[in-house]
Amino acid sequence: MEGGISKPDKTEFTECWRTSWKTPYIMRLALSAGIGGLLFGYDTGVISGALLYIRDDFKSVDRQTWLQETIVSMAVAGAIIGAAVGGWMNDKYGRKKSILLADFLFFCGAIVMCAAPAPWMIIIGRVLVGLGVGMASMTAPLYISEASPARIRGALVSTNGLLITGGQFLAYLINLAFTKAPGTWRWMVGIAGVPALIQFILMLSLPESPRWLYRNDKVKEAKAILEKIYPPSEVEEEIKALQSSIEAEKAEEGSTGEGFFSKLKSAWGNVVVRRGLYAGISVQVAQQFVGINTVMYYSPTIVQLAGFASNKTALALSLITSGLNAVGSIVSMFFVDRFGRRRLMIISMFGIIICLIALSVMFHETSVHAPPVSSLESLHFGRNSTCSSFLQAPDVSSWNCMSCLKASSECAFCANGDNKYHPGACLAITDAIQGSCLKERRTWYTQGCPTKFGIFAVLLLGLYIISYSPGMGTVPWIVNSEIYPLRYRGVGGGIAAVSNWVSNLIVSETFLTLTEALGSSGTFLLFAGFSFLGLVALFFLVPETKGLQFEEVEKMLKKGFKPNICCCNKPAEEDDSKV
Repeated sequence: MEGGISKPDKTEFTECWRTSWKTPYIMRLALSAGIGGLLFGYDTGVISGALLYIRDDFKSVDRQTWLQETIVSMAVAGAIIGAAVGGWMNDKYGRKKSILLADFLFFCGAIVMCAAPAPWMIIIGRVLVGLGVGMASMTAPLYISEASPARIRGALVSTNGLLITGGQFLAYLINLAFTKAPGTWRWMVGIAGVPALIQFILMLSLPESPRWLYRNDKVKEAKAILEKIYPPSEVEEEIKALQSSIEAEKAEEGSTGEGFFSKLKSAWGNVVVRRGLYAGISVQVAQQFVGINTVMYYSPTIVQLAGFASNKTALALSLITSGLNAVGSIVSMFFVDRFGRRRLMIISMFGIIICLIALSVMFHETSVHAPPVSSLESLHFGRNSTCSSFLQAPDVSSWNCMSCLKASSECAFCANGDNKYHPGACLAITDAIQGSCLKERRTWYTQGCPTKFGIFAVLLLGLYIISYSPGMGTVPWIVNSEIYPLRYRGVGGGIAAVSNWVSNLIVSETFLTLTEALGSSGTFLLFAGFSFLGLVALFFLVPETKGLQFEEVEKMLKKGFKPNICCCNKPAEEDDSKV
């Protein structure tokens, strides 16, 4: 909140636990709103496993990379619109109503996907889900932030990040649980409606954000909520701080008008908001261009690229990455208010870059050492069963498993029956030929090749998640919940969330295409380059907001800051008129 008597150096997770234990109402607000993060996480995780079985049910999806990318990324496209509309709705109708609408959209999308008779209906359901997730992604941390004492704000907003990663882990568990059930992927996506229904019911009994209420002249209601959140000795000081802040903002509004575009123009013309947007947008774009959603959306596919052909095995190994992501979120809750937002993100980016370069090297080695293709092995299944690209190639002496898979979407590799690392067969993809391969107790590969490096690739993915989750996984949402003045918090958070989802869309819509064009090694190296650019942007544009009251953040942005090596804030010397 704007005021409060707590000292910033006391803000840490243990203080959050003590405060929540004394005032359980605070945790009730945070966890109920944080289910929006669970919805966000479940959607991120569930499609990665469901896609494996959607490909099995719809051959058009299996054979067309762009259709797989579209099914995954249409939720992101919907989230872009949802985040944009959510920013406006947050300011106009309040945080609570925005969350309720997000739950309704998510529930409808889950039902549509569950009943889908064709890929196009899955895509419609994904768009509906995306609309809800886009709204929840920015509204949940905003609601939590505005209903939290400043001294524990970072830790409480981190519960949203924990629930995001918890939702992802839950999605992988449910995916694994339904691998043998009739309908497989329909259960996986349909169950996504359950947390939306739970949150809808819980939010009906919770109040609106006290800050939004005060802003809209509902002072008594705001005071009643503050009395439930703060000790009696702090309530009056909070109300005075809110009153002072809101009166200043209303005076600043002047003749700018209340329309969305006039507010957007006014926001960009305000040096504090503009600097806040530089920081907020930078962290959101960087969060996506480190390639995290290539892992979250396509984790089982990446595991298959690392040489694990079985859908069930790929899902089981993917649990490692999602589980580590959840653990990383817990680590963030302990350290985000102790070591600071900026420092955690910079350390996180260094770890991410190192892991991406190592993954690039590992997948290069996997490709180079793939088992050769044998003409004798291929013809063992009959000439008509052999992949036409292999038969038509002028020289196949240098072909290996990776050459076979890259030659055409109609080609698959059937491993050697004696040893899967020995020369195998390059065959055409049909159910009958696949059956013949499996009948001989061989392994059928369509995404990756047999490799002894596969387990190391999975371990590196785990290290990548450990580097990402405590810093870049949760902190960008915390930064965006506290870096904008109250009047512009909805529109500022909306713009930053839209930038996150646009970046997410670009990454998720191009990943499989990039792996086909550059290979897995080149794709991860590309993301390492993007991560380095993100690190530079974080260093120069993002200030530290640890333990600061909202008005203190505003004053800091008004003065400006200069980055230094120790990741602390250094006030800029220039006058505002020079900005």
